Amino acid sequence: MIEDILKSTGAIKTGHFLLASGLHSENYFQAQSMLQYPEYASQTGKEIAALWKNENIDVVVSLAIGGIIIGQEIAKHLGVRHVFLERKNNIFSLERGFRLAPGEKILLAEDVITTGGSLKEIFPLLKKLETDIIGITSIVLRSNAEFSVPFKFLHKINWPAYNPEECPLCKKGIPLYVPGTKQSKNSSE
Repeated sequence: MIEDILKSTGAIKTGHFLLASGLHSENYFQAQSMLQYPEYASQTGKEIAALWKNENIDVVVSLAIGGIIIGQEIAKHLGVRHVFLERKNNIFSLERGFRLAPGEKILLAEDVITTGGSLKEIFPLLKKLETDIIGITSIVLRSNAEFSVPFKFLHKINWPAYNPEECPLCKKGIPLYVPGTKQSKNSSE
């Protein structure tokens, strides 16, 4: 079901992309193409929430900006609060009056995970706040990312990703597109 929605909404793109992980790929998952439709966002959030319904989650935490919509939808279907972290001076932090209390059980939510690098960046902050990370979840997994906590996702995509030095698309001279919020100085966009 989720794969049909991804395709019908144009969430699956082809070209030459710089991923948030720094890797290059011929394919890109643009979650917002799907999440712009409230019925799909709600349905996807409900499916993910069902994976975690027995875990006693207190708060869904997502990363700005890509994880905000799906994080909100998951929280809605779990009947819990949602907060998001955003980068300030290139470091993830709680802003906008959001707070996390010691002992709160956290579910980390993202739209897509390639290496999990951004999520791993926030572990020290959540540990410092003395929260309890119950698990990590996403709509799409596009690699074999591993975490020290349970990880559940709706759809796995096996697309190759390349280090820039080894990228066959770069070697062919195909222009690199930088989607999302991490814009490169070398981007033509």
